[in-house]
Amino acid sequence: MSARHDACILAGGRASRLGGQDKPGLRVAGRPLIESVAAAVPDAGRLIVVGAPRPGLPRGIFVQEDPPGGGPVPALRAGLAEVTAPWVALLAADLPFLTAGHVSALLEAAGTGAGAVLVDDGGREQWLVGAWRTAELAEALARYEGRSLHGLLAPLAPVGLHLAGRPWFDCDTAEDLRRARNGEPDDRMR
Repeated sequence: MSARHDACILAGGRASRLGGQDKPGLRVAGRPLIESVAAAVPDAGRLIVVGAPRPGLPRGIFVQEDPPGGGPVPALRAGLAEVTAPWVALLAADLPFLTAGHVSALLEAAGTGAGAVLVDDGGREQWLVGAWRTAELAEALARYEGRSLHGLLAPLAPVGLHLAGRPWFDCDTAEDLRRARNGEPDDRMR
């Protein structure tokens, strides 16, 4: 029986606001951020990682975007080429509070539409925490020439889903990382 969904984790950014550190490899709660994200998709048929190979992800299928460091749209193109399931969870590699329950809720919320995306406490869509119908995402990507995930994904009219626990919180800055390590997602977060 084939899987209902695959997971595509984008892990190839420059982490410029973290001084160029290996952001997916930074540890929160004793494990690399990317391993926490991978743990949130245990039911994914394929675990596709766009970025450098990682020893802690033995089931990972590693690919690189073209050009390397080209941003999330080229990264999505590279990752989506490896997706074989009808649905794909599209995730950033730096989401320390994301759980399997959150991903399941996204897949359920997508229903029969094109997809679902998490919405933060300020009402903003978090484009790197979503679940998408693979065929519709591939079709949109084939005709899209821009560089913005918002520009690509917003026209698909995804269901916006707000969940408790701030699963959309990512670690872009040293302060974000400090708060995540202290388990402090609070109202000061984006």
